[in-house]
Amino acid sequence: MKNLNEPLKAGQPEGEVISLEERRSAKPPAEHSLMPKRQTEDMRERWKMIQASFVDEPRKAVQDADQLVKSAVQQIEELFRSQRSQMEQQWSGGKDVSTEDLRLSLQRYRTFFDRLLSL
Repeated sequence: MKNLNEPLKAGQPEGEVISLEERRSAKPPAEHSLMPKRQTEDMRERWKMIQASFVDEPRKAVQDADQLVKSAVQQIEELFRSQRSQMEQQWSGGKDVSTEDLRLSLQRYRTFFDRLLSL
């Protein structure tokens, strides 16, 4: 019987089971990035400017770093909240949800959960 808690690897047959060790060592695909690429790049640029400003204004640099981290956490929290809400809507729409739809929902939750724990 297939273990629903283990993701398929690329090119892996549907019925093949991945060992727990392989699953733990697997890295999430690039498309599972927490934020859009442009947003991440903007934040990294802001970080570089903050870091460069430390020599002239160390206190302000630390305050700016605190604000940048706070902003990043809020954005990530909003992204996860939105994604979780979308997943809930997919399965909670009524009693006529098929077992296959519920299986797919469980897989989405597993991926979502793994992303949360990978932070």
